[in-house]
Amino acid sequence: MYLYDQYDQAMVDARVAEFRDQAQRRLDGKLSEDQFKPLRLMNGLYLQLHAYMLRVAIPYGTLSSRQMHALADIADKYDRGYGHFTTRQNIQYNWIKLEEAADILADLAKVEMHAIQTSGNCIRNISSDHFAGAAADEVTDPRPYAELLRQWSSFHPEFAYLPRKFKICVIASDRDRAAMKLHDIGIQIVEKDGEMGAAFYVGGGMGRTPMIAPCIKDFVPLDRLVSYAEACLRVYNRYGRRDNKYKARIKILVHEMGADAYAKEVDEEFAHLLDQGVEPPFAELERIRTFFEDPAFAAAGADDEIDRSDPDFALWVDRNTHAHKADGYVSAVVSLKPVGGIPGDATAEQMHLMADLARDYSFDELRVMHTQNIVLPHVRKSDLHKLWTALDEAGLGTPNLDRIGDIIACPGLDYCSLANARSIPLAQKISQRFADNGKEETLGELKLKISGCINACGHHHAGHIGILGVDRKGTENYQLLLGGSEAEDTSLAKITGPGFTEDGVVDAIETVSDLYLSSRVEGERFIDTYRRIGMTPFKEALYG
Repeated sequence: MYLYDQYDQAMVDARVAEFRDQAQRRLDGKLSEDQFKPLRLMNGLYLQLHAYMLRVAIPYGTLSSRQMHALADIADKYDRGYGHFTTRQNIQYNWIKLEEAADILADLAKVEMHAIQTSGNCIRNISSDHFAGAAADEVTDPRPYAELLRQWSSFHPEFAYLPRKFKICVIASDRDRAAMKLHDIGIQIVEKDGEMGAAFYVGGGMGRTPMIAPCIKDFVPLDRLVSYAEACLRVYNRYGRRDNKYKARIKILVHEMGADAYAKEVDEEFAHLLDQGVEPPFAELERIRTFFEDPAFAAAGADDEIDRSDPDFALWVDRNTHAHKADGYVSAVVSLKPVGGIPGDATAEQMHLMADLARDYSFDELRVMHTQNIVLPHVRKSDLHKLWTALDEAGLGTPNLDRIGDIIACPGLDYCSLANARSIPLAQKISQRFADNGKEETLGELKLKISGCINACGHHHAGHIGILGVDRKGTENYQLLLGGSEAEDTSLAKITGPGFTEDGVVDAIETVSDLYLSSRVEGERFIDTYRRIGMTPFKEALYG
């Protein structure tokens, strides 16, 4: 994993000191809220319904045990003993006092972390595949390129005040585990004729106008990656709408210009940048790449055969582990979705435990998944039973990866000032319903996502089943959507019809799942059956 050099550390320390002065001036009444708002947002501090919320950056989701311990300590010292892991591979704290915010940033800086550019109209946290560097199907580890982009984008003066927020994702396999095509820029590292390059997908996003990013360039040499990304941003910065925030995202620009016209503008800007020589020297990429070398994997042996005599353990292995590129290893997913729990939440005690387990069993490394779970990326098979036992005892061993209980949900109206409806209680009810009726195993892969408002922080457009909370004449109402996917077969879910009450939408999900079970053919996932039979049978079952 990347380690700060003296420049990184000096930059972050200087920002802490700067924000401490800004926060004190706000507390002293020398700054109004309107004056303070853009300053706090630059440091990831939001004012929510009940308190300030701080969003901490976890670049491409990679953490050390030392950093996870620090996040746990912050939860205990400054919050209410827990943190919330997000769909951007970050962590949020929901009960922050302004007078303590600078102290939190200082504590983060001690472990090479910060909250810079986790908000505002700038380039946000660079995301990536949570199995990066471990997956057997990738052409290379995408994280060095994500780190290069992080360094390029941090405090970039030209892109500090974009028309709207901007999200970039980097992957390196044909399997998309990071919702790459639903980003402002999605980059897939590919191999073509023996040369490594990058395919650029530009203009994706969710929110009130969801769009799937088109591929505007199928191959950019890797030594031109940053220049091409900068060209994409420059064209957006030049033509993006600033008069209407609902039309300010790059997806609107690409849609209105047309992908071909936008790509032509980017190519022209790209040629100009190549003449300017803005690309970082290749030596810098090589320097960064040294931080992502493989750990010292042990040779596979007879003791790596998994003992499946314990059925609970065997079920967890089947559901919550992922194939690794090294023989004798797997990536193990730690579920933050216990039955009836709050998706993405982890207590300080659980964070401390995950940190210790990463130290003992995963070469001191953890990953945050965009699905709000945690990955131990390099676990030897012979250690799996010990790992699972510790997780299970701490309530972290739920075997539900990609099942209906593995729900993505935003904080919703319980915390967020933008939300129209609650997401958390609904997620808890759905989880409990399908645990009680025993259908989760039968349903197989079924991805369910809940957003409390149209901003889509819960990725409801990309759910096999999506739920959108809306305000209907002062009453919380829930629209049901079907047919979305965030994977390589990206699709956007469609609304079934009139919305439901909180209890009514839980019943509706069971109705939809029962129709799937009665209609599927062998080997079909929910999304496959939906695509085969279409929306009409589901509408008839829901509305008569």
